[in-house]
Amino acid sequence: MRFATRFAFAVTVALLLGSTANASVSVDFVRPEKFGDPDFRSSSERNRLIAEFRSYFERLAGRYLKKGQVLRIDVLDIRLAGQYEPWRPYFDDVRILRDSTPPRFKLRYKLTEGGRELARGEEVVSDLNYLWSSSGRSAMERHPYEKEMLRDWFRKRFVKLQPARQ
Repeated sequence: MRFATRFAFAVTVALLLGSTANASVSVDFVRPEKFGDPDFRSSSERNRLIAEFRSYFERLAGRYLKKGQVLRIDVLDIRLAGQYEPWRPYFDDVRILRDSTPPRFKLRYKLTEGGRELARGEEVVSDLNYLWSSSGRSAMERHPYEKEMLRDWFRKRFVKLQPARQ
């Protein structure tokens, strides 16, 4: 049993290292203490969120970017889905999800390959229909609506190379 577990771990590590060697991504969170979401006011929660979303961007890059592509993303602001409603007794620390409180990321990015610029821009990524997502409701990970929105945006911008809407 130990051998099978070690073997599975070794294969997983090899696959992860192999997929990230193909492309390079750097993610910088610009002044995260000034982000609009209240969860960024606490340094411990801010650090956890930064680590979580940085890891998610790296996973997307490892999965979708081609060998030799280099992506730089500056995260300028984040508003997570939902909002706290402190006037609700016993639920003041629970995010209430409504149509009027979609997830929103303000991002600046540049994608290059072999010194040639493929995509560049600064945009606000948001999903006004996030509550209609069945995969978001059934996900077992934290921030499923944000991650689904970012995955869709990432594929449009860096795989299909669709320009941002003006």
